Amino acid sequence: MARLKQAYQQEQVPAMMKEFQYRNVMEVPRIEKVVLNMGLGEAIQNPKLLESAVEELSAIAGQKAVITRAKRSIATFKLREDMPIGVCVTLRQNRAWEFLDRLINVALPRVRDFKGVSPKAFDGRGNYTIGIREQLIFPEIDLDKIAKVSGLNITIVTTAKTDEEGRSLLAGIGMPFRK
Repeated sequence: MARLKQAYQQEQVPAMMKEFQYRNVMEVPRIEKVVLNMGLGEAIQNPKLLESAVEELSAIAGQKAVITRAKRSIATFKLREDMPIGVCVTLRQNRAWEFLDRLINVALPRVRDFKGVSPKAFDGRGNYTIGIREQLIFPEIDLDKIAKVSGLNITIVTTAKTDEEGRSLLAGIGMPFRK
């Protein structure tokens, strides 16, 4: 079992039951999935960027990434419907916990001038999204094989009903929020 998940079950669940007065263990918010998404608008001109992005995101996630396609045509962006424009991975259960462990303890501390992540990036339903400017903060990425430095979005989907519960859950597992 993932180290972070074990800490969550042993320390965080009892603490949150006391804090929010839950009567049942199943009411305690938990992490449902982690979605990594890399949008590549430049892939319209250079399709080779997609192949390298799939490899990089697969290395970061430890699971094969899929190519996402445009839902509709947008003439101003020279975009046609069904053109490949991004890469996405969804992690669940143990893979999600292991990724979060690496994100919190290895990747985020490697960000230049890191002061913590924003506590305001919740969506109103307890889900949290982080935007990362460059994929180089992950140790799985080989600097010599980088075609282009690109950012990615990481969405942590929880079963929390409010932002306050979601913030408490993420802070409990060690997410470094700004003061």
